Formats: sequence, C-alpha cells, structure tokens
Amino acid sequence: MGRIRPLFAVRRERSVRGTTSPVLAAVGLATALALTATACDSGDTSRASGGAGASASSVDGGDGKIKIPDDIKQKLKEHGIDIDKWKNGAWKNWDKDDWLREADDFINPMIKGLWNPDRMRKADDPGKVVDGNDLSGDQGVTDPTPAPVRAQAVPTAYHDHAPTAGKVFFDSPKGTMVCSATVVKDPAHPGRSNLVWTAGHCVHAGKKGGWYRNIAFVPAYNNSGRTAAELRETPRQEVAPYGVWWGDWAQTSDQWIEQGDETGGQGASYDFAVIHVTPEKGSGGKSLEETVGSALPVNFDAPAMPKVDSITASGYPAAAPYDGQRLYQCQDKPGRLSLQRTDPTMYRIGCTMTGGASGGGWVETDGNGNAALVSNTSIGPVTAGWLAGPRLGKVAEGVYGSVSGKFADQ
Repeated sequence: MGRIRPLFAVRRERSVRGTTSPVLAAVGLATALALTATACDSGDTSRASGGAGASASSVDGGDGKIKIPDDIKQKLKEHGIDIDKWKNGAWKNWDKDDWLREADDFINPMIKGLWNPDRMRKADDPGKVVDGNDLSGDQGVTDPTPAPVRAQAVPTAYHDHAPTAGKVFFDSPKGTMVCSATVVKDPAHPGRSNLVWTAGHCVHAGKKGGWYRNIAFVPAYNNSGRTAAELRETPRQEVAPYGVWWGDWAQTSDQWIEQGDETGGQGASYDFAVIHVTPEKGSGGKSLEETVGSALPVNFDAPAMPKVDSITASGYPAAAPYDGQRLYQCQDKPGRLSLQRTDPTMYRIGCTMTGGASGGGWVETDGNGNAALVSNTSIGPVTAGWLAGPRLGKVAEGVYGSVSGKFADQ
C-alpha cells in the first residue's frame, strides 16, 4: 500500500510539505489516489486517547510568574519542564525521545503574546465500529471520485456568516503550523461552551510522535478578510477580534495515537479531536460560546452517506493558490471513501481547498433548518479536487463526552 497524508498543511522553512505524491491503494478503489495532509507550519517552531490531560497555565504579564495548579506543576516537573525556561523559548527544543505522547501527558502552558499577528500570519502553508446506523451497506465501499467543487470565499465579516469557524495554531518540530476548527456546544455547560472541534492530526503527531505545543484557537481569524500584505500592519485585536484561546485540555482517539501517520492514510477514519480552551486575556467571565455568540451541536448519528443531501465544509486553506489568511467553504453531496475494510467509511466531497483547511467543520442542515457538525476535514489529494472526513460515531462521541465531563463541575 502506498502513502496517504492527512490534510494538514505544513510550511518548512517556507516550503510546502506534501509536494510528493503518496499513493493510496484502498479497498474498492479502482485507481490510485495521491493524497496529502491539511495542517500548516512556518519555519518557527501532538492526539490523545482517554482524556488528554493539561490544565492550562498562564504567565502573568506583570511579574512574569506562572499561575498553575499544583498537580500540573508536578506533571511539568516529572517531564523536566522548567516553566521560566519554557516561557523564554525552551518549547522550541524538540527531541524524538522527549515527545509527550500519552493522553495524560498533554501539557500546554499559556505564553501570553506568543501568538502575535506576525507569527499567526506566517503559519500559512503546508502541510469495524458500527454505531446507531446500519453501515453494512457502506463498510468497505468507495464511490466514484467526486467532481471538483471550487471553494467559495466566505463574505466578510466572517463572524456574521460563519461565527463558529476559526484557526488553531500550534508548534511542531517542523515549524509553526495552523489548522482550521469549529466552536461546538458543551452538553455540560449549555450556552457556555469552551469546546473546539478539529482534526486529531492538529493536536497530536500520531504513532511517530506526541502532542504538539503552544496550541491556541483564534475564532473568526482575520474577520475582515484582509490580504497577507495588509495583515503586516494590522494590530492583534483586529487579527484576533474575539481573542486568543489556549488549549488547557485536548483529546483525540486512541486509534489516531496508535495509527496516525502524516505520510499515510492510517488512522484517518478516527482523525478528530476536541480541545477545551481558556482565554489568554480576561473575557469578563464569558465563555467562548458567549464571546462569539454561537456554537454548533455535534451529530454522532448522522445519516449514512447516500441519505445526506449536502454538506458544507469550512476552512482556511493555506497551500497554493490560497495563502491561509481567508475563510472558504465548499458545498457538495457526500460520497463514500473506504481506506480499509475494517475501518469506518469516510465522507468525501468535491472541494478545491488545500492544506490549512484540516480540522475545519463539516456541517449538515436538516429539513427543519437545524445545522450540526457531522465531520471535519482530514485528508485530500495533492491535486486538491476533493476532501474526506471521518464519519462521527461512538468513538468520536466518547472523545467529546470525556472532554465535556472533565470540566463539568467548573
């Protein structure tokens, strides 16, 4: 079997990750498909099971002291992390033996001001389970490759048209990277959610690595749709009009941790993650949902592919011909894509979005006009003609419920 990439755009020293053409030999596929991943990195610079543990800690801008819970202080010490050194750039020191890999190893100390406009702007370019529905007709089935659907620019202001969309920024050994993400509802806190949905490969490197660092979410990034050149002179409060929200807990599937691969399609059917966030600056006691004014419910019992009339995928594509600074959407009727007969069949739609769109939400609107998130962008071809995302079932629901439950009493 050849290689597939999660749709994860990465920039290495300003070059595109994913310029090779990995080949996918999938069950039911008559032709080989070249796939790439969708997350993004610049030259600066991981997914988890059960409950990725990381209480966010913050650096006080006044005296430089760290304010973190005692249990997290102990966890940091166990991993040899000196917070003062971390704040001064020690997070850049990566070694394959130093990956924090397991679910309870997730730590993400907040560094105020780290995600400044320039850093955000430069993170712009690559890189068996049956639930409530009967999937017997879908398992192992791949439909014909969909015709490309040209991505449409979302009108500005983005918050007025797609208030739940935003970007996830993080650091990896290869550089500063970016994905797309969606604000979702929290059943433990109705109307006051601090949960963000994205791809597993946007928080964890999979089987060959661990948790990424300095994970933060910016809702309605570049809300006014300014060009890359204009953003050079744009103040932070306009680039991130609803603030920067740091991940203080993240979780992805066990399958992604054990199987996920940036140069292959392994784990793609389980390539999803939930991040719990906290504001870098005071939000006046408001949650993320209250701050942006909206959050999407997640449907873990969506109809099988042939019964879904239309799905809309949103994201900030960063690989050419896009630059990662503007929000786009594709709308298409989904088909089926099977990578392995033993894994759940994925949704697939025609779409020209490229790397950087990874993790962006896939939304279905029912006959009553009710919208719900049913998937997220995971993989797609280097030719950028289509995207595929996991069909959310019991495993995804378990990840979601675990993160929600972790903060239920807070």
